[in-house]
Amino acid sequence: MRRAQGTRAKTAALLTALLAGGCISLEPKLQLPAPPIQGSWPIPPTTATAPTAEGSTTSTAAPDQGGVAAAPDIGWRDFFADERLEQLIALALEGNRDFRATVLNVARFRALYDIRRADRLPSVDANVAAARTRIPSSQAGGDAETVTSYSLEVGVTAYELDLFGRVRSLSHEALEQYFASDENRRGAQLALIAAVADGYLALAADRELQRLAEETVESQEKSFSLTEKRHELGAVSGLDLAQERTTVESARVDAARFEGEVARDLNALTLLVGGPIDPALLPDRFDDRVASIAAVPPGLPSEVLLRRPDVLAAEHLLRASNASIGAARAAYFPRISLTALAGRASDDLSDLFSGGSGTWSFIPQVTVPIFQGGRLGANRRAAEIGRDIAVADYEGAIQTGFREVADALALDRSLGKQRQAQQALTDAAARAYELSRERYKGGRDSYLVSLDSQRIHYGAQQGLIVIRLAEQRNRVELYRALGGGWKERSE
Repeated sequence: MRRAQGTRAKTAALLTALLAGGCISLEPKLQLPAPPIQGSWPIPPTTATAPTAEGSTTSTAAPDQGGVAAAPDIGWRDFFADERLEQLIALALEGNRDFRATVLNVARFRALYDIRRADRLPSVDANVAAARTRIPSSQAGGDAETVTSYSLEVGVTAYELDLFGRVRSLSHEALEQYFASDENRRGAQLALIAAVADGYLALAADRELQRLAEETVESQEKSFSLTEKRHELGAVSGLDLAQERTTVESARVDAARFEGEVARDLNALTLLVGGPIDPALLPDRFDDRVASIAAVPPGLPSEVLLRRPDVLAAEHLLRASNASIGAARAAYFPRISLTALAGRASDDLSDLFSGGSGTWSFIPQVTVPIFQGGRLGANRRAAEIGRDIAVADYEGAIQTGFREVADALALDRSLGKQRQAQQALTDAAARAYELSRERYKGGRDSYLVSLDSQRIHYGAQQGLIVIRLAEQRNRVELYRALGGGWKERSE
């Protein structure tokens, strides 16, 4: 008797240990590959500084942030200096439909993980049933008898003992996929922030170009009116009058063209925000200080790329693929499932819990794979190939990020030099245009010289706005490429 009790106690202890979780895991040990990039970018990591509103230059790093090397820790509200742009970004994060779908996709992957995690625990069900059975009478000509019975059962159905970690590996795979979807959400948020900033900058620049064209039209119309009066008096030729007319119409064409570009920019920004925009939040002029951080500090390591959302997402997918190998390996081994039921049955509902008869059953089941037609081996090979693909995607994400940052750094240096040269060109063109107008009025030069000077000055002004726009866009792109912007505030 004691021996039987001891045996039952050992069996209960064993079952308890089995129910607590799998004994082993067949997932291969994952070693992340070394980043296939250089330790630093292939150019001197120093960038040109941007002028502030007072004419000074911005510092090379945000205070107390460790420089741009901590870009993922710099909140987008701390990166952007324009309050109106910050409000537009906040509206876009709430109203953009594509980003909303991305957020919902994360919630979906979380639900799928919860389903997989639930498989690691036994499912307990209760079943209450009532049955009415008509039984024919055993005597000839007798009435049939109707019998009513009630039953109550509580039990566990087909719970798999995860001895070899198959269920655990599937749960781990779903968890890593959920983490990857969350990183994709962060990447989508960063892309949306950069897109709103880019659209805001484009709208500001096109409005600046439209204003320049309209001011040029107004100025040239006044000049043309004076030239027309001088032509009536015989002071200037008809050729000079026609040539000056071309400058008026050329500026008018530009004004109409930029009016259309402003409308397109506004439509694009409205789509990104997800609804109508308050005109008070739109830029009036192009500002050189959209970004608070103007330059990259020296010695920026390339390891900062490992914190980009797309690289982290690729890493989680790699871990998920590695977990699927563990599930494929565990499929080679037997699967043990348990079904246990306990309940009561009675002919009277009132006696179901008091006078009814007790019932129970315990059904262990072992499934051993014998012949699968190569299915198990194919599943394992497919899982291993999937892991190799995930490794390539992980390395590719790092290389893509490295190139994006390197391109942004190189372009930042180039645009800084272009802006300085274009500013000098604009100043020189303004001076040349002023002198040529005076010489033309004094009869020393033909109007063609003055016309060329005016066109060069007008083109230089347009070019300066375009370069300033490209410089600010590239600074936002550098921030995105470094993986910053998916936090609202810096820690």
